[in-house]
Amino acid sequence: MNYQELQQHLKNNQYTWLITGIAGFIGSNLLETLLKLNQKVVGLDNFVTGHRHNLERAVEDAGLNPNNCDLFTFIEGDICDIDTCHKACTGVDYVLHEAALGSVPRSIEDPITTNQNNTDGYLNMLVAARDAKVKRFVYAASSSTYGDHPDLPKEEDKIGNPLSPYAVTKYVNELYAKVFARTYGFKTIGLRYFNIFGKRQDPEGAYAAVIPKWVASLVHKEDVYINGDGETSRDFCYIDNTVQMNLLAATTENPDAVDQVYNVALNDRTSLNDLFKFIQDRIRDRIPELEEVQPLYRDFRAGDVRHSLASIDKAITLLEYAPSHRISEGLDEAMDWYVSNLGS
Repeated sequence: MNYQELQQHLKNNQYTWLITGIAGFIGSNLLETLLKLNQKVVGLDNFVTGHRHNLERAVEDAGLNPNNCDLFTFIEGDICDIDTCHKACTGVDYVLHEAALGSVPRSIEDPITTNQNNTDGYLNMLVAARDAKVKRFVYAASSSTYGDHPDLPKEEDKIGNPLSPYAVTKYVNELYAKVFARTYGFKTIGLRYFNIFGKRQDPEGAYAAVIPKWVASLVHKEDVYINGDGETSRDFCYIDNTVQMNLLAATTENPDAVDQVYNVALNDRTSLNDLFKFIQDRIRDRIPELEEVQPLYRDFRAGDVRHSLASIDKAITLLEYAPSHRISEGLDEAMDWYVSNLGS
């Protein structure tokens, strides 16, 4: 079924969903959408990168009381603890596994911790979900898996050599999923995210995503840095498209769609120079007194690929994916939230 049909189906049929990393950017947006669809949600997070206020705001944005929400159960815990994973998976229909330590630079600085979370923790969740006999295990894969493969657009069956420890861990996730499908008949779907953006995205820290970081810097009249010459390009994907893909992947009844990986993107490429202009123009529409500034350029960042563009043909064909927002529409929708929440 397509996404509109799926949303109506979920409104009429209640399931129990586990979201790991629920206090993060993507996890909290998944929570908000599922609550709006009258679904029961179990959340797991250790707050290493997520925030409690994301949970409260997600519940509020779903029109519910965060202090008295019967649809939502939260477990504070770590995916690196297998007992916690078993507890979280009990009685669950679908798992949306978002918990991970993101960031290419962080993985280069600390590959051991990245591996513990993204490989060991992921395997714990796979085992726990398998033992709980969940209907589907959907996990956050990554566009970093394409590594140094030169072809554009990126197609799911053509990958190169990984360029960072983070990319290695995400590729290992996919390998484990294939092994669990063959060995245990356990049904998984991996989603290779391409530069997701939207509300509740954290601008803080050295590893913050580029869009909220730039918004915060511009609003606070701080310098904006671009790594390289600014012609590096990315396939930026709005959060609503990402939520759609998670729900379609979890519930698809197409047997050919299962035990696969999919790009989550737009098949659209935007340079960092263009992105900066898009962001600055939208901020100045909202804060007219803000002066126009120029970004500062610095060295390319280790482990980064030069260009990224994803084919979404597979997702369209097998999952009936229909992106609702292009980058301009996503920025238009997200900018009010970014300015009001990152400007204080």
